[in-house]
Amino acid sequence: MTLPILYRDQDIIAVNKPAGMLVHRSWLDKHETRFVMQTLRDQIGQHVYTVHRLDRPTSGVLVLALNQETARRLSQQFEQKQMEKVYLAVVRGFLNGGGTIDYPLKVQADKIADKFSRSDKPAQSAVTDYQTLQQIEMPYPAGRYSSARYSLVRLLPKTGRKHQLRRHLKHLSHPILGDSAYGDLRQNRTFAAHLHCSRLMLHAQSISFNHPSSGKNLTICAEVDNDWQNMLNIFRWKINEFGF
Repeated sequence: MTLPILYRDQDIIAVNKPAGMLVHRSWLDKHETRFVMQTLRDQIGQHVYTVHRLDRPTSGVLVLALNQETARRLSQQFEQKQMEKVYLAVVRGFLNGGGTIDYPLKVQADKIADKFSRSDKPAQSAVTDYQTLQQIEMPYPAGRYSSARYSLVRLLPKTGRKHQLRRHLKHLSHPILGDSAYGDLRQNRTFAAHLHCSRLMLHAQSISFNHPSSGKNLTICAEVDNDWQNMLNIFRWKINEFGF
C-alpha cells in the first residue's frame, strides 16, 4: 500500500490517512497489520515521528516529523493550541447555523491500557466551533421517520480531547453518521443501505501551523476519499479545499 503524500520537505511529511487505518502499532489492536508509521517508513525509507493523531475511522491530513527536533517543536505547537485543524462531518438531522460547543468531557480510559488510572478525574475543558455548510432531506425512511435528513458541517476543534468531535456532536443530538460508538445505529444502517457506506463520516480536511524551521505559516489540505465523493455526488453537494 502507498500512502498519498500531501507535503514533504527535509523536516515534515504529511499524508492523507485512509479511514480504518491505525496511525501506529498498538497492543490493543494486536491483530492489525497495517499502520501509517510503518507503511510510510517503508515507503520513503526514513524513520518518521508522530506529533498528533487521528482516530482509526477518521480520514484526512496527518502530519509527521522527519527528525526528533521537528517532532518536539510541532508537539509544542499542538500542546499550546497554535495549530488550526478543520474537519468535515456529515451529521444526523438539520443542524442549523453555527456556533461554539463549550462542553467539558470526562476522561475516557481504555479498559486495558488505563486500568490502573484514576477513574474520578474531573471533566476537561473541550471547545469546538462549528458551521453548517449544506443540508438535504432524502425520501427514504430512517428509524421512526419517513425521511432522512443530513447536514454537512465544518468543525474547528479548539482543544484536543479524546473523541472530542464525535462526543460534541452527540451532545448536540446530531451524531456523526457511521459512528458506531456515539451515533444513531438506525440512521447508520439507513445511510449504509442507501449510500453503500458504513464508515465514520469524519474527515480531517486541513491543518495550519507555523513551520518549525522557517516560521512561515503552512496550510496542508487533504481531498476526501471515494466514499465521501460518492455521497457528495448523490447529495449534489459541492465543497472546495476550505469546506465551502
